Amino acid sequence: MKFAKAFLICTFIFLGFSVFPQDIKKIKITDLEKTIQESKAPLILNFWATFCIPCIEEIPYFEELSKKYNVELLLVSLDLQDFYPDKIKKFVVKNKFTAPIAWLDEYDADYFCPKVDTSWSGAIPASLFINNKTGYRKFIEDQLSKEKLEKVIAAMLGKDD
Repeated sequence: MKFAKAFLICTFIFLGFSVFPQDIKKIKITDLEKTIQESKAPLILNFWATFCIPCIEEIPYFEELSKKYNVELLLVSLDLQDFYPDKIKKFVVKNKFTAPIAWLDEYDADYFCPKVDTSWSGAIPASLFINNKTGYRKFIEDQLSKEKLEKVIAAMLGKDD
């Protein structure tokens, strides 16, 4: 009986940790700039929001291919303040997103967009691909198909043909 009770407790603890995603970090643009500058591994920053259908459609590709190519991925939510953290977390759980997620605590797109890329109008989805070891940097302000994303990751890794 003790074994069964201990087993049930352990099972609930395990399920609790596996069902709920990591905490969603609140970051400022200066934190993001530091992450970009100090990244030692190839890095993709994907800017999205819970209300953006093209964003939601492409995130599974980002998660799948970042794992396949061993590339760091950070999903940066641009949702409104009242969505942080509960509504974003519920949305992440519902959609089974597994990548690390941060919420950008900034309100002035004219301030933070050029700090990510000077060409960024503020539209989403948008993604920044960085490989500091090779100097690769590419910004795309558009929804990416799985095929296009795979080509960009290959280029970032120096594997394009």
